[in-house]
Amino acid sequence: MLNSDSPYISFVVTSRNDNHGEDMLKRMTIFVNGLIHQCNKYKLPCELLFVEWNPPKENELLHTVLPKTGESDYLKIKYVVVPEVIHSQLNNSEKLPLFQMIAKNVGIRRAAAEFVVCTNVDLLFADELFASLVKRELQHKHFYRANRCDVPNTIDENESVEEQLSFCKKNIIKRLGKSKRFPIFKDQNGIFFKYKIYHPLLIVLAWVKKMGCSETEKTVASLDFDACGDFTLMSKKDWIAMQGYAEFELYSIHIDSVGLFSAAALNYKQVVFDGKACTYHIEHKGGWEFESKIEEINFISARPMLDWWTIMEAGKQLVESKRTINFNKANWGLNDIQLNEIEQF
Repeated sequence: MLNSDSPYISFVVTSRNDNHGEDMLKRMTIFVNGLIHQCNKYKLPCELLFVEWNPPKENELLHTVLPKTGESDYLKIKYVVVPEVIHSQLNNSEKLPLFQMIAKNVGIRRAAAEFVVCTNVDLLFADELFASLVKRELQHKHFYRANRCDVPNTIDENESVEEQLSFCKKNIIKRLGKSKRFPIFKDQNGIFFKYKIYHPLLIVLAWVKKMGCSETEKTVASLDFDACGDFTLMSKKDWIAMQGYAEFELYSIHIDSVGLFSAAALNYKQVVFDGKACTYHIEHKGGWEFESKIEEINFISARPMLDWWTIMEAGKQLVESKRTINFNKANWGLNDIQLNEIEQF
């Protein structure tokens, strides 16, 4: 790392070299190159902690096929390998090749930076987002969320990062996440958000909506659940205090939302970055998007997962009682296990 300072932020991700979702290597390559570029552009010392979960024995490990950093880069990369022998000890290991949130806990426990963002390997970060991070104004007892903007998978991996970011800005398909100014409303894609002339009406509607809500209901209504697995940032100390993500041995859907409930229950303050300070997500198959309800039913039936309505009711109880879910054991994140770590500087 060019700068001798300790990393300010650890970016925690997980994946495996099995082409899940198709074009996986392309998407991961764009992600790693983009993060190297942004750290250098903004001269922000950071760490990428890449948890490689249950790597297929027939394929190369990710550190051999993904972009590498050099001594002059502001990004340090560390790969942590969780082998099949550990994966196979978990319930549902035959149905699920990767336990995403447990893997991210592995990264949280081993992160070197003061602040940790749990994110995903098919994203690019907008310049405006990095411009916010480089101010070094992040605070403890806060958790930070960024909108996710989906972009076509036709993005060219051979273009420069600047060209890729320009493509993303011009080709947003859909935006997920709350409005910084009006977080109590779920959807910010409507006409009232698009035109500022309607914003005074939104202020009135938000006031009316809050009038009939309890403090717990106000807090829950404002939580930014959409795509929260793509970007949730807080201090490592605060991640540790809430024991990271609940280590349910299930498909990852909604476990990230449990994390937001836990943060809110500990009175951490949610901060939503401005809409321009977003992440760009490269579209792919195999995610939580379906062409039909039949396809969705087939997807759900093949994977053990949490039910959203149960999570919502449990989350309200957590927020009201001011406690975390307390599901994890003391060694959460495989903290008592020596794992193979490959560092790049």
